[in-house]
Amino acid sequence: MLLFAITSVVRGETLLDFIVAFCLSLVVYLVLTAGSGNILLWSSAELTLGIIFAVIAALIVKILFNELNIKLSSKALSPKRWLLFSAYIFGPFAISLIKANIDVAYRVLTGEIKPAIVKIDPKLKNELGIVMLANSITLTPGTLTLEAKGGKLYIHWLNAKSEKPRIRQVCSSFADWIRRITE
Repeated sequence: MLLFAITSVVRGETLLDFIVAFCLSLVVYLVLTAGSGNILLWSSAELTLGIIFAVIAALIVKILFNELNIKLSSKALSPKRWLLFSAYIFGPFAISLIKANIDVAYRVLTGEIKPAIVKIDPKLKNELGIVMLANSITLTPGTLTLEAKGGKLYIHWLNAKSEKPRIRQVCSSFADWIRRITE
């Protein structure tokens, strides 16, 4: 299987999958090992190991993507999307995370909860957007995505304000940001 992955990468079949996985793996490795040497922030051994590990990780991703029949589009490499994603994580998501932690702590201490399972339709057009929204909701304390079905999300909400809430009541501006990132 490894030989198949290597030969298909060399022939250029789904080279984009390999390049994206290689670049992301190398960046993550370099961020985690920064400050270890004398070439900018890394030693020559760290840079060599980073490249080796990134190639191995990219080959593993290539094999998995082939097995699961996943295709990446060139949209995945768009710097605009990566900047928007970074702005989302460090902006609205981080702020909502802090607010939700404070709210859940308050509800635990006072016992003022009104749990409910609610359904929202974020009107996202692709699965990546739905998965990102579901994960963002689940990572925010007080909410848990139970199911994604037909583009709609079923969410357990610790303090439901209504049985048919607006999307912003449940997940702030997450859906708008994710729509900009993924569509």
